[in-house]
Amino acid sequence: MTIDQAKVRRENMRWQILLTLNNARPIGAYEEVVLSVVQAMYLDATPLELRREIDYLADRKLVAVVKEPSGRWFADLTRYGIDVAEYTVDVDAGIARPVKYWGG
Repeated sequence: MTIDQAKVRRENMRWQILLTLNNARPIGAYEEVVLSVVQAMYLDATPLELRREIDYLADRKLVAVVKEPSGRWFADLTRYGIDVAEYTVDVDAGIARPVKYWGG
């Protein structure tokens, strides 16, 4: 069985983005802050790669993004994104959310 490392990376990165934005609530965060967290796991993560995954999450209505005229992106979780991060709803394929192993 071959593991698709690129897929694993994308899906883990999406989960890290959701967790970072959940911790940034209720304010949200600029992309540079989110990238610094993602780079703790993937040292070679790039701003373009991060934007691609934030855009994916925005398309899924998990993240709201403000693309500022200066070129910076600001992201915040939507209500649905909060529910995914807090394990109150099921998550569709494409995000590597770990299985909930604790009670409650």
